[in-house]
Amino acid sequence: MPSFVCSAILFDLDGVLLDSTRVVAAQYTRWALENRLDPDYVMQAAHGVRTVEVIRRVAPHLDAVAETKKIEDREAAADGIVPIPGALALLNSIPRGRWAVVTSGTRFLAVTRMQRFGIPVPEIVVTADDVSKGKPDPEPYRRAAELLRTSPSECVVFEDAPAGIRSAHSAGMKVISLPSTYPVSELHEADAIVSGLSEIKVSMDGAGGQGSLRVSLRTTEAGRSNS
Repeated sequence: MPSFVCSAILFDLDGVLLDSTRVVAAQYTRWALENRLDPDYVMQAAHGVRTVEVIRRVAPHLDAVAETKKIEDREAAADGIVPIPGALALLNSIPRGRWAVVTSGTRFLAVTRMQRFGIPVPEIVVTADDVSKGKPDPEPYRRAAELLRTSPSECVVFEDAPAGIRSAHSAGMKVISLPSTYPVSELHEADAIVSGLSEIKVSMDGAGGQGSLRVSLRTTEAGRSNS
């Protein structure tokens, strides 16, 4: 059984803890059509990237901050989002203070979604509001490690998008990926790929809740390497 030993575990939110892909796609499509943009072109730029950066790329003539608020207000009010199978059991197996959420959404959107759809809000949540550069830049994951007072090399990341994988790797972290948004063929840069969170077990190496965390993968497809 492959495993990773770490001090902290960092989770992307959408596509990793919450199944929100259809809601995100619907809102971006609605926004694209309102602004006479090609929805497919917009969606190609969207996954795993801050909304403000998507808008700057696909519609530089618009007010990116105002359009971000419009899109994310709609996403926050949308129904149809559920936890990814196995998410709650996995999070409940990790000691509090040893995991964080690192998302490309705003804090309002991230916290609203977690509270509405049953994901516990951790002590550390790094959002689009907390960084100057979003994924694939390493800043979001480096910021999370700093707030957790953990070396980036001692963190394991769960991601569903190539931009997030590159962000975590650039920060010096190992990455386990799920094909919830992208096919396995596009996640090959990850260190391991699992079919779902139910394939993950987290245990403690050591007593007293202060030891290392061991992230074990019941089944895995090879990424760039396995530990």
